[in-house]
Amino acid sequence: MSRAALYLCAVRHQRLAPVKYGFRHGTYMWLVDLDDVPVLPWWVRWLAGFRQVDHIGGAGTTIRAGVDRYLASHGIDLRGGRVRMLAHARVLGHVFNPLTLFWCRYPDGSPACVLAEVHNTYGGRHRYLLRPDARWRAEVGKSFPVSPFFPVDGHYRIRVPEPDERLAVGVTLRRDGGTAFVASLTGRRRPATVGSLLRLAARHPGVTLAVSAGIRFHGFRLFLRGLPVHPQTAVSPNDEEDQP
Repeated sequence: MSRAALYLCAVRHQRLAPVKYGFRHGTYMWLVDLDDVPVLPWWVRWLAGFRQVDHIGGAGTTIRAGVDRYLASHGIDLRGGRVRMLAHARVLGHVFNPLTLFWCRYPDGSPACVLAEVHNTYGGRHRYLLRPDARWRAEVGKSFPVSPFFPVDGHYRIRVPEPDERLAVGVTLRRDGGTAFVASLTGRRRPATVGSLLRLAARHPGVTLAVSAGIRFHGFRLFLRGLPVHPQTAVSPNDEEDQP
């Protein structure tokens, strides 16, 4: 199925301030080459679809064209180099990606940058342009609302090694000189075959609906614990002018 791969994943969140709260849940994600996006047999397409409007491409273009256009606006020309995207696919007509990652390389294989596209439950999305060091670590100021229980301040420390047999992404939010939140996404590679997809879909049915429901469930529990809610401003999902 093209040059894609599937990853059986575990997502872990740990909130450290102002109250401690954590959870873990299982999911699965796709790693796809944007020049070779998989097209499934018709009878399983309801289990995995990749639409431009769900990602950086926006309506009327391709995801790859959207990446190239965004990078060009920041002075980066990949010259046709490879871009791989880690994301949930559209399942049962629904998709929600709290975090989509794009690893961007030049034609000689050297890394150019990593794009981190964040979606929130208010219908907004934002992109962070990361330039990781040799250990795939980067820092960026927080400039987009995600949780209603955190204001838009502080900065992220992010580790985004490009996946191979294993996936290991980490995000830490630092505020007021301390660690407020830690998240990790780990996983093991699976072949992107129809059989693998069916097994993962049976293990995690309605995976993207489960992601959306889980965010709201944990948000409600935090609300019941009395965490103050910070006003949030929605960002248009079609806004192509996001700044890093």
